[in-house]
Amino acid sequence: MTIIGMIVPSSNTVVEPATARMLADRPDVRVVHTRIRVHTITIEGSGAAFDAESMVSAARLLADAGVDVIVWNGTAGSWLGVGYDHDICAAITAATGVPATTSTLAIIEACRAFGVTRLAVATPYTADVVAAIADEYATHGIDVVSHAEWGLSDNRSFADPPPAQVAELLTAAVGDSAPHAVALICTNVDGEAVAGQMEHLLGIPVLDSVAATLWWALEASAGGAEIVGHATLLRQASFRRGAMAIVDELRRQLGCARVTLRVDHEELGLHVDTSVAEALAPGEPSMMHAGPVDQRSMQTVQWLLRHREVLVQNSFQSPPFPPSSLREVYGIAAQMLGPVEIGGEVTAWLSAHSRSERQWSAADVAAMDTAGKATAALIAGRDGEKR
Repeated sequence: MTIIGMIVPSSNTVVEPATARMLADRPDVRVVHTRIRVHTITIEGSGAAFDAESMVSAARLLADAGVDVIVWNGTAGSWLGVGYDHDICAAITAATGVPATTSTLAIIEACRAFGVTRLAVATPYTADVVAAIADEYATHGIDVVSHAEWGLSDNRSFADPPPAQVAELLTAAVGDSAPHAVALICTNVDGEAVAGQMEHLLGIPVLDSVAATLWWALEASAGGAEIVGHATLLRQASFRRGAMAIVDELRRQLGCARVTLRVDHEELGLHVDTSVAEALAPGEPSMMHAGPVDQRSMQTVQWLLRHREVLVQNSFQSPPFPPSSLREVYGIAAQMLGPVEIGGEVTAWLSAHSRSERQWSAADVAAMDTAGKATAALIAGRDGEKR
C-alpha cells in the first residue's frame, strides 16, 4: 500500500474528488489530505499562507499517518519560483523525514517526460500571474508560446466554471501557436475531466496540474505510477521517463549528436512514427515534435526488420540509405539503429546519430545492444505489471 499525503489550499474543492476519481482502479494507493489557508491568488500573495512554517506544520500532521511522500498540491511555485518549491520540500523533509514534492515540480517533470519546450498555458489567474509563470518556466527551457486565462483571483471561484468552459479555456490557450502540449496550471480547475476529449480535438497532450501532481507523487513514492483509462499524461509519463533514462545513458556513452527511441505500443498510445524519447547534444535540434513519418517504409528500418541486429552505418555511401531529411535537414552523416524484439516482433528501435562520418566501435555496438535490452525490459516490466 502506497500512502500519499497532500497539502491542499483551504479553498480548493477539486483536488480530493479529482484525485479519488483517478485512483478509482488503484486500491493499492491511499491519499490523505490536510489544508493550509489560501483565499486569493495574486502576485502579492495576500490571502495565501505559502510560507515554509505553514507548510511544515501541515506536513507534520500528514506524517502522523505514515505517508510515503508529502505533496504540496498547489501551483504557487510556478510564479513564486521553483526555488521556493525546493526550499519548501527541503523544510518538509527535514522536519518529517518524508520525501516531498509539489505540483509545479510535477508539471516541469511532465514537460521533460514529453519533450515539451513549447507550452501553451491555461489558467484561471490574472494576467500578471501568468506573465510571472511564463518568466519562470523560461528559466527551465520551457517557452510559454501562448496562453489564456479567466482573470480571476478568488481561489474558491476557480472551481465554478463547468467542463465546457474549461474545454474552451484549453482551446483558447492553444490558439494557432503549435505548442507541444497545453498545461492547465491550477489545482482548483478540473482539467483531467476534459483532458481526453481535448487531446482528441487538439492533437497534443493536456498536462493537468492535479493529474501531474498525482503522477509525480507516485513516482516519488516508488508506487506504480501509470494509471490506465485516463489521458496521455497518466498513461505515458512514467514509461517516457524510463525511456528518457535509457536514451540519456546511451548518448552519454556514445558521445553522439542524438539518440532517439521509437516504440509501438497500442495500449500506451505509442507509435514508432514519432519518438517516445530523445537525448540531444548541446545545440542539436530536436526531432521529437516533427510531424509523423512512415518509419517502417524506410530502407534502414526495412533492413532492421529483416536482419534483427544492430545496423551500423559509418557513412551513407551505400544502401540501405536513410531518408534524405536526416542528411539534408539535420546534417547527420553516420548512424546506428538497434532493434528491440518483444514476443518475436520488432516493436521498438533506438537510433544514434553522428554529424560526421564515424567508425562505430565494438564498444559502441555493445552499448546499443545493452540499451536495447534495457528497453525490452522496460516494455516487458510495464506489460508484466498489467497482467
